[in-house]
Amino acid sequence: MLLDERLVESLLAEALKVGGEFAEIYAERRRTDSLSLEDSRLERCSIGLDAGASVRVTKGRSISFVSTDRLDEASLREAARLAGEGVAGGGAGLKRLELASALSEHPIRIAPDSVETSAKAALLHYADRAAREAGAEVTQASVGYSDTVSEIMVANSEGCLAAEERTRVRLIARVVAAREGVMQTGYESVGAHTGMELFEASDPASVGRTAAGKAIVMLDSRPSPSGKMTVVMHHGFGGVLFHEASGHGLEADAVEKNTSVFAGRIGEQVASELVTLVDDGSIANAWGSNAFDDEGVPTRRNVLIEKGILRGFMYDRLRARNAGAEPTGNGRRQSFRHPPIPRMTNTFILAGDSTPEEIIASTERGFYAKTLAGGQVEPATGDFVFGVSEGYLIEDGEVKYPLRGATLIGNGLVALKNVDMVAGDFEFNIGVCGKDGQGVPVGSGQPTLRMVEMTVGGTEV
Repeated sequence: MLLDERLVESLLAEALKVGGEFAEIYAERRRTDSLSLEDSRLERCSIGLDAGASVRVTKGRSISFVSTDRLDEASLREAARLAGEGVAGGGAGLKRLELASALSEHPIRIAPDSVETSAKAALLHYADRAAREAGAEVTQASVGYSDTVSEIMVANSEGCLAAEERTRVRLIARVVAAREGVMQTGYESVGAHTGMELFEASDPASVGRTAAGKAIVMLDSRPSPSGKMTVVMHHGFGGVLFHEASGHGLEADAVEKNTSVFAGRIGEQVASELVTLVDDGSIANAWGSNAFDDEGVPTRRNVLIEKGILRGFMYDRLRARNAGAEPTGNGRRQSFRHPPIPRMTNTFILAGDSTPEEIIASTERGFYAKTLAGGQVEPATGDFVFGVSEGYLIEDGEVKYPLRGATLIGNGLVALKNVDMVAGDFEFNIGVCGKDGQGVPVGSGQPTLRMVEMTVGGTEV
């Protein structure tokens, strides 16, 4: 435990001394190891250590938040005093702390700090070598590795006490290929809430090879046509579209502020009956999973949309209290320096009964989006624009040549309702989601699926 239990109880009492209805302490100690390879040379190798705590006190909808980079008693007591004074007046009692038990576990077999730096560097060289051997067109390869081990503790005035150690390992590759003045980029990553055993199941060389393959295949691409088209989303990476276009609108802070298209629509049909959308932070060793969220609430499986019907939202403690609902294990923060807000964990569309081959074969003409790039979404309306880094033309039920310069333009609700086929080839992808200046690890996934109509923006003259 990062902090002594008796000290924590004393700090909570200090935070509530002059008022407030709820007090919380979040403490963290984090170690990060990162390496990067550029042009086959190890360019950076760094180890970072960070520790501190924050105190949050609330009264009604008012929040007072104070953080400190120190874990000594004097600094913590000062933070508790300042946070309490921020919402002075009124007051609430303090319940005895009880250690919470985790509903999900994320076992670590090979701790990252037990592995020599030279062995970690070797992973980068394996990926780099595989990328460069993929083809003579490869002109540049950048490979990065990182592992993070965080020890966290959270306690509050309602008696919650939770502690967890979180270990995440990640490898990414970015590859540039060029031919006759045309230049394309490919990206691939692998990561999990796990130890170095990640690379027993995920070959580092395949990360580099896959990134290079994406760049090379796009060298043969043609300018994308524009207009309304049937769009087939490839399994896995396409999940980021629904994460952005729909997921953020299902987070309770957007709903509370009435800036979500889903506000006030519980029980309504908001998607095709083929769509069941789930957020689950309890999946063992998944990239976006933890045993507890950052408020000490056990993570769980939350069905957000069930066969097209809107069933619920993602709550932290504060928004759940305001809405008279239960927290769902979605209160997350980037670090002790940030207050928790409702965030996704692992968000995905469940598998269907079709096959990818059936979906392609039944599409007379369409756009096959295999890998998405960045995008923008307006949660209040659901309107989105996403770039496509790897896409293909579908004609007469067959995937033809690759297309470049394509963007997907649409609306999240419309896209959900336009899903008419869903395959059974579910796959996850990993990433870091940014919101309100905070980045947290998230997983997004889906099977191959088809939307009957979406606007494709292109560069074809």
